[in-house]
Amino acid sequence: MRLARVVGNVVSTIKERTHVGKKLLIVEYLDETGAGTGQQQIALDAVDAGIGDRVLINAEGGSAKMLLNDKDVISNCVIAGVIDHFTFGEVVVDN
Repeated sequence: MRLARVVGNVVSTIKERTHVGKKLLIVEYLDETGAGTGQQQIALDAVDAGIGDRVLINAEGGSAKMLLNDKDVISNCVIAGVIDHFTFGEVVVDN
């Protein structure tokens, strides 16, 4: 699992059939202080996240199948939660 921030939407009128009706978001991974790393990826949204939200990313294929309750979905990156705040050592990061 990794920390990320939603930075954009993906609009696709033609998709793989298991992606129809599912929201695709662009996420930027965060470091332990909450700053963006510059590394971005497209993720399927399982929790109705929006732009600006800090989110928890699960980056393995099996997690999308479980979180989206779809045994046929093809994805290696899914948004599993919206983060209210996190603590790393002495650093506390709030939304």
